[in-house]
Amino acid sequence: MTTNTEVLELSSRPGPPDDQDGARFAAAVRIECRSSEPFDRWLSELAGSLALTTYQAGKLAVLGWRGSQPSLLMRQFTKPMGLAVAPGKLALATRHEITLLSNAPLLAPDLLPGEPGRYDALYLPRATYHTGDVNVHDLAFGTDGLWFVNSRFSCLSALSKDFSFVPRWQPPFISEIVPEDRCHLNGLALVDGKPKYVTALGETDTVGGWRANKATGGVLLDVETGAVLLRGLTMPHSPRWHQGRLWLLNSGAGELLCFDPASGTAGVVCTLPAYLRGLCLIGRFAVVGLCQIREKHIFGGLPVQQRHQRLMSGLAVVDLPTGQLVGTFEFTAGCTEIYDVQFLPGVRNANLLNLSDDAVRQAFTAPEFSYWLRPENVIPESPAHIES
Repeated sequence: MTTNTEVLELSSRPGPPDDQDGARFAAAVRIECRSSEPFDRWLSELAGSLALTTYQAGKLAVLGWRGSQPSLLMRQFTKPMGLAVAPGKLALATRHEITLLSNAPLLAPDLLPGEPGRYDALYLPRATYHTGDVNVHDLAFGTDGLWFVNSRFSCLSALSKDFSFVPRWQPPFISEIVPEDRCHLNGLALVDGKPKYVTALGETDTVGGWRANKATGGVLLDVETGAVLLRGLTMPHSPRWHQGRLWLLNSGAGELLCFDPASGTAGVVCTLPAYLRGLCLIGRFAVVGLCQIREKHIFGGLPVQQRHQRLMSGLAVVDLPTGQLVGTFEFTAGCTEIYDVQFLPGVRNANLLNLSDDAVRQAFTAPEFSYWLRPENVIPESPAHIES
């Protein structure tokens, strides 16, 4: 195993007093990681980088390649969950908000005056939608805008300038849209820009009803028809449409599945030593998020705990045609869970800023130009004219 990953931006300001999902914890704990040599080779040949979220550690991270080693940049957010990628932009779900970030490629090379050209992308926050604590899980950019999984209200929702959210779809077994997390709707896959598949932890219509049968109550649903396509899943997550097939995680069993819509059956591609959450498909490869199980109330008693004495936290790269493990990137301290992972094509070394970073207020972008507010282009203010 190699242990030379360059980790940047680890120190963070403490989170707000009511943050109980990792912001204060992340500010004080050092995050350590390592990667296998096969993972390093794979990443060095990847025409892009990876973005991932960990709500447990309170970080949105970018994993790229810097010369001869991986480079992991981490920025703090409050309970970062779902992450969606579109050309030149990101959408990030946090505890109370969904934030849209846009790439400023003209500013990226000059972010660090002492190291010109270090970054080839710079994602800046551009709009924030205040959803409230609706427990947003997956996000996806579609032809009709951004869709998000509203787990607290058991529905798919859209953003609104006037409301917390706009409900767009609910499973047929959900009788009313109320803040009761009745089935723990969590995963979303789009096909041709439209919502097509979702995952839920139960086919239930009572307050938190999914919890009683979490080990075998998971389902995969067809959004268009409302039909349940698979039952008996163990806390499924992260359905993704890729190359004409649906891939999803049977999380509590540690399994990556491939679902055939024609036959209505699913096969196991591989089994990994972790609770799985977060799935990104790149050509013939799958990047799978790996989680340890840190509490027993919700996650205790799952099959993956019985299969493996030790569970990992990090990322695994799997070769889809063979189901073979290519390599792993592992967090060895400070980060025990992943929620989402996405591919940033064409971006080798990206930086991103949150609203607490002073550089956000020094960056100006327009359709035809961009500027940094630096001492050399600031006109000194004249003394104020005071009239008696």
